[in-house]
Amino acid sequence: MIRLLPIVVGLVVLWQGVVWVTGVPPFILPGPLAVAKALGTRWPVLVDHAAVTVLEIILGLLFGALLGAVSALMMASWRPARRWLLPIFVVSQSIPVFALAPILVLWMGYGLLSKVAMAVLVIYFPVTAAFYDGLRQTETGWLDMARVMGASPARILWHIRVPAALPRFASGLRVATAVAPIGAIIGEWVGSSKGLGYLMLHANGRMQVDFMFAALFLLAAFSVCLYFTMDAGLRRLTAWAGVQDRGKEEE
Repeated sequence: MIRLLPIVVGLVVLWQGVVWVTGVPPFILPGPLAVAKALGTRWPVLVDHAAVTVLEIILGLLFGALLGAVSALMMASWRPARRWLLPIFVVSQSIPVFALAPILVLWMGYGLLSKVAMAVLVIYFPVTAAFYDGLRQTETGWLDMARVMGASPARILWHIRVPAALPRFASGLRVATAVAPIGAIIGEWVGSSKGLGYLMLHANGRMQVDFMFAALFLLAAFSVCLYFTMDAGLRRLTAWAGVQDRGKEEE
């Protein structure tokens, strides 16, 4: 996080430089000082709407990761499930999320549920693909040894394949965390009365570009914090994998 500070400062300086050099009007690109002022004066409104978006993202991440993990486990351990789930898995990603958003809002309403469902759709693919890939690529030597020792398929799955696939699962979760806000914001754009996406759309319609940028800044700040928090937790969870990789390199 500390390393981000000079990058953020550099981007803000560059932003202000572009505004000064090009003389672009504030309704096209406001300067960072105008955005900071909007952030300060409209802070209570921004926080109120940000709380809704944060809840949508966290619930979407939770349910999307859970659904993805269960789907990957079913596909890896039960062949009929693989035949049925794989086509659904592929189709779910071949349809753009933008195309599904109006349908979800129509079915689930303008409330929280449709936004969480949008976030789940975006998160489901990277988690399922990464975890399923990890489960399929367990080292054959470990599996052979377990079978020779008489371990049942269920014990092999829980004690060997799942732990071995955790680093891949963690990679999928990192990608899912980075893209999770997309689903929530698209859902809010299509139909909502709360959230940062709704606020940005509302500010854009009223030409309050500095306010729109303030909402965008808040969303970006939360997304970065969420990613680094998730990354730190996952690194602790899979610390043993790093030790194992270093051991292999030494060999």
